Parts: sequence; structure tokens; C-alpha cells
Amino acid sequence: MRSNAEECLFMVDSIQRLGIEHHFEHEIASTLENQYLQTQTRTSYHHPHPHQKLSRLALQFRLLRQQGYYVHTDMFDEYRNTKGELKHTLLYEEDIDGLMALFEASQLSIPGEHFLDEAALFSRQYLCSIASRFHDHPQAKPIQHTLRFPFHRTLPRFIPPTLQPIGNAPWITSLQELSQMDTQLLNSLHLKEIAQVSKSVVEKDLGLAKKSKFVRDEPIKWYMWPMACLPDPRFSQERVDLTKPLSLIYIFDDMFDCYGNIHELTLFTHAVQRWELAGMEELPECMKVCFKTLYQVTNEFAFKTYTKHGLNPISTLVKSWVRLCNAFLEEAKWLSSGKMPSAEEYLKNGRVSTGVQVILVHVFFSMGHGLTDQNIALMNEFPSIISTLSTILRLCDDLEGENDARKEGRDGSYVKCYIKDHPGVSIEEARKHIKHRISEEWKRLNQELIAPENRLPSSFVRVCFNAARMVPLMYSYDGNSPSKLEEHVNSLFNHNK
Repeated sequence: MRSNAEECLFMVDSIQRLGIEHHFEHEIASTLENQYLQTQTRTSYHHPHPHQKLSRLALQFRLLRQQGYYVHTDMFDEYRNTKGELKHTLLYEEDIDGLMALFEASQLSIPGEHFLDEAALFSRQYLCSIASRFHDHPQAKPIQHTLRFPFHRTLPRFIPPTLQPIGNAPWITSLQELSQMDTQLLNSLHLKEIAQVSKSVVEKDLGLAKKSKFVRDEPIKWYMWPMACLPDPRFSQERVDLTKPLSLIYIFDDMFDCYGNIHELTLFTHAVQRWELAGMEELPECMKVCFKTLYQVTNEFAFKTYTKHGLNPISTLVKSWVRLCNAFLEEAKWLSSGKMPSAEEYLKNGRVSTGVQVILVHVFFSMGHGLTDQNIALMNEFPSIISTLSTILRLCDDLEGENDARKEGRDGSYVKCYIKDHPGVSIEEARKHIKHRISEEWKRLNQELIAPENRLPSSFVRVCFNAARMVPLMYSYDGNSPSKLEEHVNSLFNHNK
């Protein structure tokens, strides 16, 4: 039998895995606050329960860190030797649930936590061994799911319910029924939003495809990011509004990559810097359309923000667009001149050219939480949480680019720059280095989650993490084929039919 405290942890985990946490925000916050206060007494893990103690400790550790609480790895002292290393002999005696929970907990590690690094490596190796040697083992499929989709790095609504390891407690059925109803309602809402995006954003507000030959109409691709990052039903209008600037990021990326010479692209960038319609007179006709659309969409967004929150963000919004266009222009100059920058020079510019900062600035003002002078000043710069997220996206994008035969090599590549900087390094070695770097960036992102000096609102931090969780769905760098966005859309909308 589970204790009441353990039952509460398991219930919180199940609610989050089913994607219905927005119905229980206060209950989850209260439960985890109580759990955190218990850890501060140091009794809950110095005298752990004898049954499944590793699984409970690991679950408690993960849930508290996900909620933004800093809990120390000394919770796992029972499983360390005198050198602070993992006691492998003890873990071999543990049940598989405990090892899966330990692997899940290791995904919340921050830089310098060598114990969790070792725990991740050991638990992965041991679980892989079980799954590969004992195909008929009753937990083979849950193991495979955990290793492929660790919860902290996954968007639960993109995982079919049949793959969610939520157990068989008496109250599970009620939560599953709520999740099914909630998913049906959300799917209906998302379909309406996609229709609105396709009709209003693409045809009325933008309509660029008819006027600019390089523009691709991809409303579902544009909408997927707001849908994933802002899953709460309350943010329906915000999801639609954010699709507009997001679509412009994709369109401008294509424009700088595939259309226009350096002179024209420089003129376009200068027009954005001046932020006056009169500044677009020297531009080619298609670029005039792009700048005019940017001008209208951004001013409309700023006006909506002022109406809702009493603050005009136009200065910060324009700064983000100027920064992005400068980064796009730098990449275009590298391509035009044939220059290959160093890997670090490429990555420094590539963080900006992802467009992450532009869209998250829009998210920040659209949500309207934490609109203090200090936070607004932070948004005028490039805060570390955005920089880290941008690095993850850039590196994942470049890894997919190396596998994607559809790409024509017009974009730069961190892989190629890294190989140039390190003669004799193979492509596989470079890819291994990048995957390791992505893992290290995730640790830095985790640090943002629990950093006491991070004064950005927790709702905004959650958006950043949802964006990071979306990256593997967009850039399937662990496979041999490009990401299949439509497959995820169909899975999301059809798995309950």
C-alpha cells in the first residue's frame, strides 16, 4: 500500500501525464509545496519507506524540480557510496519502477550534478538491457516508452494515451475519462483556431503567398508552436495572435535565404531599423509587401497589448525584429561571400536567427504576467533562458539539416563549422559532440527553472520549457528522416476517434 504522501505524488504525476493539470493548478501547487516543506525537515528521505523507496524519492525529486523548487541530490544519499557515487549493487536489487523513476529524475539535472549524470547513464544502460533481452517482460513497453519519451522533455498531449505509464489506481479511470473529454474539447478548439489562422491570418492579414513568390503558406506549421507552448484553453486568442509574427519569422527566413541580393536585404534591414513606411520605397515590390505586413502586424499586436494590459511594447517588439533581421543578414553575407565562420561565431548569430527571442517577446507581452520595468528591460536584451532555448533549437535544427536531403545547403551548419574548426573530426564525431552539447544546454535550462534570481513569471518559464519540448517533434535529430509534422498533427486530433 502507498502512504497518503506517496499517493498524492502519484496522482500529481498521473494528472500531468494526462495533460489535464490546468484543471488542478491550485491543488498541485498546494500538494507540492507541502512535499517541499517535508524535504526541508530532512526526515522524509533520511528515513524512507522500505517499499519502493527509490521510486518514491525519484518521483518526489522530479515533481518538485519541475515545479521550480530546488531540492538537493542528497535526497539519494541512501544510494551513494562514501565517494558520492552511485551504489550499483543496491540498484540491481531495486525494482524496475525505481530505475525508471531514477532515469526520469535524472532529466532534471543541472550543471555539476555528477551523481545524476551517472544515474542517467546507469539506469539507461540497465533498462535498455532489460528491454532488449526480455521482449516478453511485462514492463518492456513501459521501459521503451520511458527511455524514448522522458516526461520532462515531452509534451504529454503529443503522446498517445495508451503509451502513458499511469498505473491502475482506483481513481485513474476518472482522470482518464476527464482527459478524454478535455482532449475532445481542446481538439475542437484547436481545429477552430487553425481555421481562423488559415482564413484570417493567411488570406486576410498576410496574403503574402499571392504577392511574393518565395512565400510558402504553412498555417499548420506556424500554428503548431503556439499550440504546444500555450496549451491552456484560456489562451485561445493568444495562440491565433502569436501565429502572425511566427509566420513572418519563417517567411523572412526564406526571403533572406533564397530571395534578394545583399544590397536589397540590407535595405530591408535598414527599413526595419527606421520603422517608417516611407523607408520601404527603395525596396523591391515583394519586400515592400513583407515590410508593410510586418509593420501592420506588429503595431496591431502592440495596440492589443496596450488595450489589455495598459502597456505599449512597440519599442521592445521592434528591437527584437531588428536583432533578427541583422542575424539573417549576417548569414546571407556569409553565404554570398563563401565565408564559413567559426562554430562559436556561427552559433552566437544562430541563436538569434532561430527567431526564438522574437516570438517569446510577443508571448511575454501577450500573456501579460510580470510586466515589471525589470522584466521589460530583460526582454529588451537576450535573457539566458531564451539564449539557452535558442541554442537547443539551433543545434537540433542543424542536426536534422544534415539528415534532410530536401535541404539544398543554403543554410549554414554548426556541423560543418565545427568540422572546419577541428580538422580530422568525422561527421559522426561532430554529431556526437552536438548531441552532448544539447544535453548540457538542457541542464542550463533546468537551472533556469529553479534559479532563485530568475524573476520572470513562472507562466513564461513554462512556455520556454514547452518550446524546448516541442523541438524534438519539429527536429527529429535522433532518427534517419526529417521530422513528420503532419503525423503529429494527425495523432493529436485523431487518437480519440
